[in-house]
Amino acid sequence: MNFSDERKLASYFIIVAVLSITGLVLWNTSLFLQRLKEDERIKMQVWAQSQKALNSEQSDDYLDLSILIGGTNNTIPIIITDGKHNFIRDSSGNLDPGYFKNLSSNLLEDEGDLRAFLMDLKSENKPIELDLKGTVQYIHFGNSAILKKLKYYPIAIALILFLLIGVIYFFFTTSKASEQNKLWAGMAKETAHQIGTPLSSLVGWNEILKSENVNPEYLVEIEKDIERLRVITERFSKIGSIPNLEEKDIVAETKEAYTYIEARSSKLINFSIKLPNAPIIVKLNSQLFGWTIENLVKNAIDAMKGKGDLKIEVTQDARRVFIKIKDSGKGLPKSKFTKIFEPGYTSKSRGWGLGLSLAKRIIEEYHLGKIKVLRSELGRGSVFQITLKKFESETQES
Repeated sequence: MNFSDERKLASYFIIVAVLSITGLVLWNTSLFLQRLKEDERIKMQVWAQSQKALNSEQSDDYLDLSILIGGTNNTIPIIITDGKHNFIRDSSGNLDPGYFKNLSSNLLEDEGDLRAFLMDLKSENKPIELDLKGTVQYIHFGNSAILKKLKYYPIAIALILFLLIGVIYFFFTTSKASEQNKLWAGMAKETAHQIGTPLSSLVGWNEILKSENVNPEYLVEIEKDIERLRVITERFSKIGSIPNLEEKDIVAETKEAYTYIEARSSKLINFSIKLPNAPIIVKLNSQLFGWTIENLVKNAIDAMKGKGDLKIEVTQDARRVFIKIKDSGKGLPKSKFTKIFEPGYTSKSRGWGLGLSLAKRIIEEYHLGKIKVLRSELGRGSVFQITLKKFESETQES
């Protein structure tokens, strides 16, 4: 799965999450409204029965009212205590179940848990004092399940809001990055195409020069430059498409890129390299990796303004290999550690800001590695680090 596929998968996941949570909240809202509607109807029935009881002398009407009121409460937990807030018991000394409503059977079996639950009810609502012809009782009650659910409703709404903001921000940034990547890839391919035509002519002219008894040393140098143009053309043509990765010795590849750059750089740059003695095999595209090293080194040389110390070092652990490029340039503030890899960013008056952006794309998208500013200090230089996974054959893995 490549980078664009992962981005699409992430966007689909966020959309599904937002739709699922939104649907869940709407469904619960519908249930809440239906339940509240039913509660309102029950309240009206209680009111109607109370009006009937007040205008009647028959005890049956009061009994019907008591049954109706008691039957309407199937969710609110209730504990009725005496005037000293003690549990009411029957003649045998056991808890009287008539003074406990909507409680689990486990609570009634353990008075310790029941006492703790009573304290929770007191914290939720102030008990109602009931005066029964001189005998005082207290009705302790808690919140119904619907009220407890409504308590979390604002949190769910806030979560949906944050997710929607995240989706908008995600699509804005990814669409912008996608457009930039397409632009750079298109420019790279067009550059490769434009170089290809004069390059073919140069090859032809070089063959003509060979027949004109030109100094062979000149021809050798021309052929080197032609070969270099071929490499550049092939590099640019690979941008925007997935390159082939082969098993390569990262030590030898790094040394080759280093040697090429050293031979063509200013003598005011003090180059040094530190490599392991044994090969380290990784899955690599040699041309693109060499291009990455060149971009990092050229960036370091620009930071040093053409004069200073530059060191390349290759180290490893059990599963990874690290390529560090250290310079003695002007350094970077920490706020720029990630920004310098963005397409179009450059601190120079000239340049398109493509070098480090392409290096990041080559390492992280094509080679599934990492590239970062390991450390930097203003006025003392920077250290860039490339991290790649070692190649492990099936025999090694088994």
